[in-house]
Amino acid sequence: MALPAIAPYPLPAADELPANRVSWTADPARAVLLVHDLQEHFLGAFPAAEEPLTGMLANTARLLRESRALGVPVVYSTQRGGQSPQERGLQLDFWGPGVADDPTALAVPEAVAPEPGDTVLTKWKYSAFVRTELEALLRESGRDQLVIVGVYAHIGVLISACDAWMRDIQAFVVADAVADFSREDHDMALRWAAGRCAVVTTTDALFKEIRTP
Repeated sequence: MALPAIAPYPLPAADELPANRVSWTADPARAVLLVHDLQEHFLGAFPAAEEPLTGMLANTARLLRESRALGVPVVYSTQRGGQSPQERGLQLDFWGPGVADDPTALAVPEAVAPEPGDTVLTKWKYSAFVRTELEALLRESGRDQLVIVGVYAHIGVLISACDAWMRDIQAFVVADAVADFSREDHDMALRWAAGRCAVVTTTDALFKEIRTP
């Protein structure tokens, strides 16, 4: 039930991405950036100072800087430490007790940490929408796009993108700013998202889109 030890693997390049079924374009006036589960508890499963962790964090940091400069709201989903069995629900059966009530495990790395003005939501299930204020935040700010970065691609990232689609919110999964248990899981998540619920893009491509009037 513990997180697996993750072997190094290269992040996908632009020419390795699946074909998108739709042609949505990210708009800084419509988008919110979701930084999904980037806590040390989850990142500790990756080999330090190697791909995919290094590239994912570097690209997330770039997107954070660009989003804040463009006035795109930044939202973090983070899990609370020391959850009770009742709070964990069925996650307990699949993943055990979850994040320890330990500041080190709960911390977000400094390079991608929340800044004043960002929103931090407590997340309870795979989807960042479940039992959170994420949809209300989008609706109240008049935004209908969600750019998703973080971990793990085939679990919370993919399910959050699908949940956005079911709420008529356009989702964008940034292929080189997410990471997963393996390259196989990573690629599966991208294929499913591109064909069913989201646009799969890269950090460079998203930058180009949101800089274009």
